[in-house]
Amino acid sequence: MSKTKAKQKDARKGRDRLKKSDRRRQILLELKLRPHVRISDLARSFNVSTETVRRDFDALAKDGLLARAHGGASTASQGHYPSLDERTAARAAERARIGETAAALVQEGDTVMIDSGSTTIQLARALALQGRSCTVITNSIPVAAALGDSAADVILCPGEFLPAESAVVGADTLEYLSRFNVDRCLIGATGLTDEGVSEAISGFAAIKRMMLQRAANRHLLIDAQKFGCKGLVRAGALADLDSVVVDTAPTGPLRAELDAAGVEIVLADFG
Repeated sequence: MSKTKAKQKDARKGRDRLKKSDRRRQILLELKLRPHVRISDLARSFNVSTETVRRDFDALAKDGLLARAHGGASTASQGHYPSLDERTAARAAERARIGETAAALVQEGDTVMIDSGSTTIQLARALALQGRSCTVITNSIPVAAALGDSAADVILCPGEFLPAESAVVGADTLEYLSRFNVDRCLIGATGLTDEGVSEAISGFAAIKRMMLQRAANRHLLIDAQKFGCKGLVRAGALADLDSVVVDTAPTGPLRAELDAAGVEIVLADFG
């Protein structure tokens, strides 16, 4: 084969290769069609090296979108973590009060980031009922829907859809959030200990970290049953928070560490 023909063949190969973002979308599509995909098969399909596919897997696993397995990857598993519907039904009165109290922190004209979760849905409903005029950026479809007919302007993030959570996560979501500077973020969490905030779903932990970085005022909404609980992934330190909105004040080491970090305790009003 002449050098010219070899160059033309290499050029065609280059054109045939998918962009990184397209490869990763295709990997997730393949996992929707079957429970396991192999590195070697995808490398041949994408006309890239196995190391490139491994890097794709690592990035998607970090965002909680797949689980690494020997020689490949499988659909991300949440184990026994309760679904969004199950969490929403549990301690509904406490969540509603926490949401109402947190909504009062939002000022007219604020720009706000709200993440996905059962308590933040209650926050969105309270904001809608209170008629607060603000701009809300969220990765949660239920949060966006709750604010849809309200005075708030709603911006829904792009990303990879998690049906069980009715939310989007992933690299596109994080990149989109990184474009904004907001007055405040209001996030939920799986657990809160003296070591910080944690989350069961790794993709959600990344969303929380980004929201905490982009907000001037940072508020955690959490009910007392989650004190002392640890999720799979650490989402932030206590020092990353300005306030914690809770139904019952924490005590012991957790309260001491919150006080030391200068975190305000905002008690939900049950009157």
